[in-house]
Amino acid sequence: MQLTDPGKLPPDSVIRASIMQKIERLSDMSGEEIFRTIATWTVQLVGKIILALIIYYVGRWLIKRLLHLLGAIFERREVDVSLASFLRNLVEIVLMIVLISIVVGVLGISTTSFMAIFASAGLAVGMALSGTLQNFAGGVMILLLKPYRIGDYIEAQGQAGTVKEIRLFNTIINTPDNKMIIIPNNSISTSIINNYSKENRRRIDLNISISYGDDFDVARAAFLEILDNDPRVLFEQGRQPLVALTNLGDSAVVVVRFWVKSSDYWDAYFAVNEAIYKQLPEKGIHFPFPQLDVRIAQ
Repeated sequence: MQLTDPGKLPPDSVIRASIMQKIERLSDMSGEEIFRTIATWTVQLVGKIILALIIYYVGRWLIKRLLHLLGAIFERREVDVSLASFLRNLVEIVLMIVLISIVVGVLGISTTSFMAIFASAGLAVGMALSGTLQNFAGGVMILLLKPYRIGDYIEAQGQAGTVKEIRLFNTIINTPDNKMIIIPNNSISTSIINNYSKENRRRIDLNISISYGDDFDVARAAFLEILDNDPRVLFEQGRQPLVALTNLGDSAVVVVRFWVKSSDYWDAYFAVNEAIYKQLPEKGIHFPFPQLDVRIAQ
């Protein structure tokens, strides 16, 4: 019985046809010939496996060295950190696919058949991984449009933190309490992003309540004095501090607005609040608070 020529079979049947032909040839051999043939096949198979393992581990080492060299080149040429991280991940995946193809070829599996089988499953895999492909496209859009970069403090998808890494399929941020949040690139690229680090100046708005009867002019002078004594407060053209009376409700509400460098935002915010709390009472300005009178009937 002669099996069909393997070259005329579909790619996914080539390996099975080859095995069936070898089994058929064994049935026509003597016991000694079968033993020698099996021994030869075993030695060849073990040799291929050892060679494939050597190629794999050497290839992995070369890929790591290449990625290290690529990172050094990006750093020397001052390539954007976000783009460099993305390209490193992309190059690593491509090189790993090439390495696996070489290892498969060394094992004696036809790379053409292997790639044909891989391609035939591509449509099904692509449909199953449609969300992943969208995340990849989202990562490309983030790198092209640059709504944020590594090191920026952003707020998106209900999460806020510092961007630690932009990967092929997701963005990793670290929250102020050092929790790692992984956000899919497709979600973050199509949502509203609040980037607190994009501009180098930020305005701080404080709403301070003062009691009725207190002298507003004295309060205004006290606020301006506190701001003038803080070196982080900016007095640039168009960014002068503002103290204004904005609301007359249960108490008088004064808005205090001033500009600082983005890197000084929280330090200035806390320091000015503390100074207001300590110094305004010394100027005769009082902070109202709710009071409740309780009378006990006898």
